[in-house]
Amino acid sequence: MTVVKEVFKQLPQYQIIYFGDTARTPYGNKSKELITHYAFEDTDFLLSKGANLIIVACNTVSAVASDELKSKYKNIPIFEVITPAVNKAVKITQNKRIGVIGTRATVNSRIYENKIKALKDGFHIIGKACPLFVPLVEEGWTDRSETKMIAKKYLYSLKSQQIDTLILGCTHYPLLKNLIQAKIGKKVNLVDPAEETVLNVKKFLQENPSVEISLTKNKNYEFYFSDITQNLKNIAASWLGQTIEPKLVNFEKGLDN
Repeated sequence: MTVVKEVFKQLPQYQIIYFGDTARTPYGNKSKELITHYAFEDTDFLLSKGANLIIVACNTVSAVASDELKSKYKNIPIFEVITPAVNKAVKITQNKRIGVIGTRATVNSRIYENKIKALKDGFHIIGKACPLFVPLVEEGWTDRSETKMIAKKYLYSLKSQQIDTLILGCTHYPLLKNLIQAKIGKKVNLVDPAEETVLNVKKFLQENPSVEISLTKNKNYEFYFSDITQNLKNIAASWLGQTIEPKLVNFEKGLDN
């Protein structure tokens, strides 16, 4: 939803078809094979609803399955959230010490480290898995003392290694941006992949009018989820600044309700 919020902000004229796999998250503690399988199912569903451009609004899927997605769906523009964040971090760092926080799958993939080092030499990348951040955000515990304590513990090693740039390598983490900034220190620049990804999509559409003209332009937004709870509705309303009408998708039955 942090990516959706950025689309609202930067590209408000386009229709959004959103799918949140709430029944099967978090993806970050699952195998590459299962994550890829879920990514294919998720993409097939969005395409069945008329999507002409896909934003993979998940760092875990972007890290372990984006190549497979782009290979399978060659005729659809697919944007992942990692490359834009990498480009931003490389541009703004002064001491070439960049931290990355994310799920275990994202951090273990070393995707950020590999992409940064493929661009330029001399960078020191420090990754830190923060698996508790996702459930804490989804519980709405973004300002609880427990969350502050956990954030301090997670970020200590990054702070001690004197990073000057920190990539929020999970699209849940911008919901903790103020807390993370407080714990990592004001001198550290935070990179939000959601902001950078939508900027990338915006530039692509300006440069590819044949794709741009194919996109539906209205505000009949559609929000689909594989599980719907009251807490989900509350988080969506709080973060997006509007009430949504969530629709349930049941992959096991092969239909949406």
